[in-house]
Amino acid sequence: MTKTIRGKSLLKSTRSILASHLWAKILVGLFLGVITGILLSPSGVSLLPEGQAFELGEWLALPGAIFLGLIQMVIVPLVASSIILGIAEAASLEFLKRMGGRILLYFVCTTVVSIVIGVTLVQIIKPGLYIDNVLVENAMSTAAASTALPSETFEDLTIPKRIENIMPDNLARASLEKNMLQIVIASILVGIALLSIPGQTTQVFRDFCISIQVITMKIISWAMEFAPYAVFGLLCNVTIRLGPEAFVGVGAYMATLIAGLLMMVVVYGLIVSFVARKNPFKFFKNIREVQLLAFSTSSSAATMPFSIKTAEEKLGFREDISRFVIPLGTTINMDGTAMYQSIAALFLCQVFGIELTQWEVIFLILTTVGASIGTPGTPGVGIVVLATIIAGVGVPAEGIALVLGVDRIMDMCRTTVNVTGDLTATAVMDRFSKKIEAEQAEQS
Repeated sequence: MTKTIRGKSLLKSTRSILASHLWAKILVGLFLGVITGILLSPSGVSLLPEGQAFELGEWLALPGAIFLGLIQMVIVPLVASSIILGIAEAASLEFLKRMGGRILLYFVCTTVVSIVIGVTLVQIIKPGLYIDNVLVENAMSTAAASTALPSETFEDLTIPKRIENIMPDNLARASLEKNMLQIVIASILVGIALLSIPGQTTQVFRDFCISIQVITMKIISWAMEFAPYAVFGLLCNVTIRLGPEAFVGVGAYMATLIAGLLMMVVVYGLIVSFVARKNPFKFFKNIREVQLLAFSTSSSAATMPFSIKTAEEKLGFREDISRFVIPLGTTINMDGTAMYQSIAALFLCQVFGIELTQWEVIFLILTTVGASIGTPGTPGVGIVVLATIIAGVGVPAEGIALVLGVDRIMDMCRTTVNVTGDLTATAVMDRFSKKIEAEQAEQS
């Protein structure tokens, strides 16, 4: 870790959390939450009457609401300040130009690979054919699912529409709506401007961004103290209300998604080995704590400071690379989320007997790529994006209730893949940066 002010703040904000083995405490909370939920659920052991069990579940979920609130409160300033500083501290504009083009191409390619894996698996396994008709009827009779759907349609998420609306014309509105793509673009522009202006002129603003980053990381460290209780309460509340049969009924869907995510992790191992030229076994060993934190918290944004620390201290990557790639990847590199959206959409199509042509599947892939870019790295956002995707392929609005029950567990799995993808991208860009510097040295 470097001796900069920002390096010291990051070290201080993350060392105590990792040293306390928070991931182990969170996993204990996860296990106890599911067990307690089964014991209290009316469709489980039913130790309490239904009304009392539901009321107790709400109280147990309160730490989770506090945790999510703290994370959502700081995600915009944390991501913005991290990207601005990461770009502003780059070696040069030429270096940034060559690095930026490569990282964006890399993000798009891995997202496409992830979606193709998901689409292939769901068409081979066909998990929608294993679903119980009774479970479908129960979902269709649930009015709560339709009220959670946003008003946008499938067409509103097309790539041309997103390109048209990416310019951050109103940062206040973008922050209010958590439009992370616009925030990322604005942050990139500000960072490039800082890099183009003499340091004495921009020092005050740089110090301001450092202060914002330090403050937000401190708040995240407070939020992480709630994490074991948050995971316990949230999973307990979900299990109480849905019961253990919700997990059994969509077991084929869960198995398909988990298999796809594991295959994507294997792809990352191949990338680390053949592109980044690193030992994949050593790589995964060094990032296992970050993966467990991501799995436990379901938030790539909350895990971001720990990802940066691991990249710099355990993996030995350059600070200017890790602090540019990881914050950027936290927002636009969502391989796990993209796979989840494609598998869930096709799963629901199979459940309701909706046949998609080859071109419609290709269009779904392209749209999912666009939909996954800019998705906030906070828990539960993926289900909202999925709702907009299925709205235009003929799936009834109530159908989302079939995957809503297990979304918490699936969110934890896909977040782990998202964070692993960010660290893999950092490994690739760290190697590319050395090649770029070598090329520049030859030219000079």
